[in-house]
Amino acid sequence: MSFPSGIGRKTARRLTAALSVAALLFPAQPAAAEQAAAHECGFSTLGRTGLRAADPSVIRVGGTYIAAQAGGGGIQVRQASSPDGLAAAPARLVWRDAANLGSVWAPEIVRDGGRYYIYFTAGNDSAHRMYAISSTSPDTGYTAAVKLALPGDRWAIDGVPVTFNGQRYFIWSGWECTDNVEQNLYIARMSDPLTPVGARYVISQPREPWERVVGNPFINEAPEVIKDPNGQLHVTYSANGSWSEQYCLADLRLRAGGDPTYVWDWYKSNGCLFGSNRATMMTGWDPTLYVNGPGHHTFVLLDGDIATSPPAGPKFPMMYHAVAKGTPYHWDNRYWYTGTFVWWGNTTYRRANVPGPTSDTGWGLKFFE
Repeated sequence: MSFPSGIGRKTARRLTAALSVAALLFPAQPAAAEQAAAHECGFSTLGRTGLRAADPSVIRVGGTYIAAQAGGGGIQVRQASSPDGLAAAPARLVWRDAANLGSVWAPEIVRDGGRYYIYFTAGNDSAHRMYAISSTSPDTGYTAAVKLALPGDRWAIDGVPVTFNGQRYFIWSGWECTDNVEQNLYIARMSDPLTPVGARYVISQPREPWERVVGNPFINEAPEVIKDPNGQLHVTYSANGSWSEQYCLADLRLRAGGDPTYVWDWYKSNGCLFGSNRATMMTGWDPTLYVNGPGHHTFVLLDGDIATSPPAGPKFPMMYHAVAKGTPYHWDNRYWYTGTFVWWGNTTYRRANVPGPTSDTGWGLKFFE
């Protein structure tokens, strides 16, 4: 998760008491005391877990939900029988920053070939780079951190792996050069879970008016991958500053038969698909009712694998962080929330003054609190 120049970032995350929730798609009402407090203060606790934290990463392995988060001087893992239960689950420290790499951000957990991999950002200021640890167990026995040799060795955060059409890739948010002007999304091929090969390719820049409402820097960050019912790859990402309630989710859709490393084969949504400000929403998408600045989400896929992406029709679980409406928008007020998403057919993304067709129609996404 990025931050504006001159503003520090707290890496220690405070935890609050967890809510007991009965079901994923239809959460129970909060406990009476919190419900009364929410009513008095004018905000809703719908979908809010007890985790006062940012940047959720959650996968499902069998019937267990496994989450990774920064905290305790390193990376912590929780396990529960539902996403809502993660807040009450013990946080087990699986890696400590003994080498003093710096601020640890946004760990991303996946399962690949029987091993768990946690990709994370560590460093200070312009030194942020991507690292990874791995283990055969979700919450113990992790290796030492390995720095990913990403092409160009530039500032890099929020990395996520994906295998698409038999080829491994790594997608992350980074700087073009050495100045904190804007954060772009980049992709590179991988030969295995830890080894980038070849060049990096930009696939998105924050150049649309709706993703330039908040700057210093302008950002595209927190990419998450999923495959739609037509088999096309999507990279959903966060736009506008995480320090602002303008933070939102948007979508990149790879055209059918497209090359993931070719920028003009990607079509961008014409606005936010999940956000709290109507002015930046894509036409036909409504702003949130209960939270401000939803972003840095996770799709809660089986093993974190896009091959298990859901079909069209029903709603499926996701998690995100946000700040409850009616409370000051501040990093320390962010909580993990449970929500859902659904595939939305016949969604057209349009563009102009670039190579290739000016529009592409396919599956989009709708997100729900």
